[in-house]
Amino acid sequence: MHSPHDPFVRVRGAREHNLQGVDVDIPRDVLAVFTGVSGSGKSSLAFGTIYAEAQRRYFESVAPYARRLIHQVGAPKVGEITGLPPAVSLQQRRSAPTSRSSVGTVTTLSNSLRMLFSRAGTYPEGAERLDSDAFSPNTAAGACAECHGLGRVHRTTEELLVPDPSLSIREGAIAAWPGAWQGKNLRDVLDTLGYDVDRPWRELDAADREWILFTDEQPVVTVHPVREAGRIQRPYQGTYTSARRYVMKTFADSKSQTLRAKAERFLASAPCPACGGSRLRPEALAVTFAGRTIAELAALPLSELAKALEGAERSSESARVLTDDLLARIATVTELGLGYLSPDRATPTLSAGELQRLRLATQLRSGLFGVVYVLDEPSAGLHPADTEALLTVLDRLKAAGNSVFVVEHHLDVMRHADWLVDVGPQAGEHGGRVLHSGPVAGLEGVRESATARFLFDRSPAPVREVRAARGWLKVGPVTRHNLRGVRAELPLGAFTAVTGVSGSGKSTLVGEISEELAGVGRLVRVDQKPIGRTPRSNLATYTGLFDVVRKVFAGTDAAKARGYGVGRFSFNVAGGRCETCQGEGFVSVELLFLPSTYAPCPACAGARYNRETLDVTYHGRNIAQVLDLTVEAAAEFFAHTPSVVRSLRTLLDVGLGYLRLGQPATELSGGEAQRIKLASELQRARRGHTLYLLDEPTTGLHPADVDVLTHRLHELVDAGNSVVVVEHDMAVVAGADWVIDLGPDGGEGGGRIVAAGPPREVARAEGSRTAPYLARVLD
Repeated sequence: MHSPHDPFVRVRGAREHNLQGVDVDIPRDVLAVFTGVSGSGKSSLAFGTIYAEAQRRYFESVAPYARRLIHQVGAPKVGEITGLPPAVSLQQRRSAPTSRSSVGTVTTLSNSLRMLFSRAGTYPEGAERLDSDAFSPNTAAGACAECHGLGRVHRTTEELLVPDPSLSIREGAIAAWPGAWQGKNLRDVLDTLGYDVDRPWRELDAADREWILFTDEQPVVTVHPVREAGRIQRPYQGTYTSARRYVMKTFADSKSQTLRAKAERFLASAPCPACGGSRLRPEALAVTFAGRTIAELAALPLSELAKALEGAERSSESARVLTDDLLARIATVTELGLGYLSPDRATPTLSAGELQRLRLATQLRSGLFGVVYVLDEPSAGLHPADTEALLTVLDRLKAAGNSVFVVEHHLDVMRHADWLVDVGPQAGEHGGRVLHSGPVAGLEGVRESATARFLFDRSPAPVREVRAARGWLKVGPVTRHNLRGVRAELPLGAFTAVTGVSGSGKSTLVGEISEELAGVGRLVRVDQKPIGRTPRSNLATYTGLFDVVRKVFAGTDAAKARGYGVGRFSFNVAGGRCETCQGEGFVSVELLFLPSTYAPCPACAGARYNRETLDVTYHGRNIAQVLDLTVEAAAEFFAHTPSVVRSLRTLLDVGLGYLRLGQPATELSGGEAQRIKLASELQRARRGHTLYLLDEPTTGLHPADVDVLTHRLHELVDAGNSVVVVEHDMAVVAGADWVIDLGPDGGEGGGRIVAAGPPREVARAEGSRTAPYLARVLD
């Protein structure tokens, strides 16, 4: 029995996912880094086992209601864990951010600012003091009445609703109207009301056009449909809805993403005329602090906001206390290299790395100690200069008396660790073992570790012959976010890396490349957005692989004998799927005090199909078992089916051999989603002269996997295409043909091209934050 003051967290018999009965001891009060190739099992150990068990113990102590949930979600598969303190997890997963969520709300800076204005603001003569809620655009007390606190209003115009005025209404002049029967009904109602639906739109009377598009009236008339051959159509009561009313209602109320997106095409968004985009009521905007309104202060970058608060007069005790608190909160955020963000910046516009660092800053202020922080790749999306600031923050969390467990691929973070847990040696079933658990230096002697190969490699980058451009792509002048009239030239037929610290303007610049630019031809943008938002979307459905697999099953003798077609093997339609969970494999468990969670379906135990469908097998496996195979295992299983092998081969080529075919899209990281998109693109018939744009394709990849991926990207260039990557990994940048470095800093201090040229030239550039790190790799 270990004493309660055991200085180690001791894990025995961990079998979560691909872990092979792992036993490991990790000291407390240190910075411990978990590493290994993608899919080796390091996250299963850190998050799936250690954090999950800490969370389970917390739930156990809370309430019987919560215990019922644990029974459904299941405890981690582990023999026992001793010496485990309470744990806090900071994952890369994006919570679904809304347009009301901002940097200020995530970091709780907004609360402190509102309190400052409520208690210490300068009010107009005779105005009564406002509660802090009155300064929030997210409360009824503070939100501008016109735009409900959103700051923008959506309006529509005749030009948007009727793009081609030469058409008549019958020919579809009103593009915003719904299709099919609904659209025909509206046209018939107009006809009955006496409007000419066969004259070109532009020849109609201006007053009639205004009424048809914008009226709020909803007259009901008896429609006598025109007789169609063979169809008896009776008269019916039809209600008229103007085009504007239809678009506004669809945009506000429709649950369908497709319908909302269609409605949005007919709307123009503009700053609210009542509040000028500040989102607040006039009473709140009349109060100032340091000569500015709360909206003006919230729009400043945090580094500027700190200066404004430091220079402010602190007439009262409450002004002094609140200002000091705000300055301390801002200091932790700017220390993480995020001083260029403003409190009112919307959360959906942040990268996953920025969002995680904001949460990290909030934790630093919380003052907890004796806790295990489990972090998921905090260096993702960070320039090497920002990674140094991150290490300082992790050291401070440790110094406050906490244990910091980090899942990480960044070599500098590994070198900085006190303790290294290397999981491997490879992905999926070829991984799941702990190769080393101890001080960093001890890993050097572990022969089978892929991490050791890169961590202790002291040889300079191989000298590559830089490709000659077959032409140049001119971008700009771009004036957007922090870019001011920036012009860039990118070589065609080459590999270009765009670098710079976080917030320097890289994504903004690359976002301006479009198919309209001379020399682009075909453009493929491979981003990190999810490949689907529900567990229904998965690797197999997204890549089209599932269609081929279903055909294979429908072609078996058992399926033919039972009359099962291809549709029988889909979990998205009735017939073959389990009806209890409608083919989801999971049922949603609603919780009172926590976000709802998914638990395996009690009827099919997560298989997604009914028993009859699962009776059909191909080479001894049913469809659910095939979906459970990893890409690597499936490549062996389908070795004699060329159409399946081609899809699987491209997934293996981008380092995704460890993912399961049926892995829900909701479980994939941004980097994995991006590489799945790249694989789908690679399996298409080869066409030269395509421009591929990738935003940080190496995010979440072990250096061994980065090698595999960059090899594929260079093959694309050799085949006559152009590749542009936004990248922080200096090993990738060193292998590029051309580098465009933005900066020198983030936000207002960035937005300029500091250097452009081959990597060896950029590595010598004066005033570039990237140059010293690039030079280190090259030399």
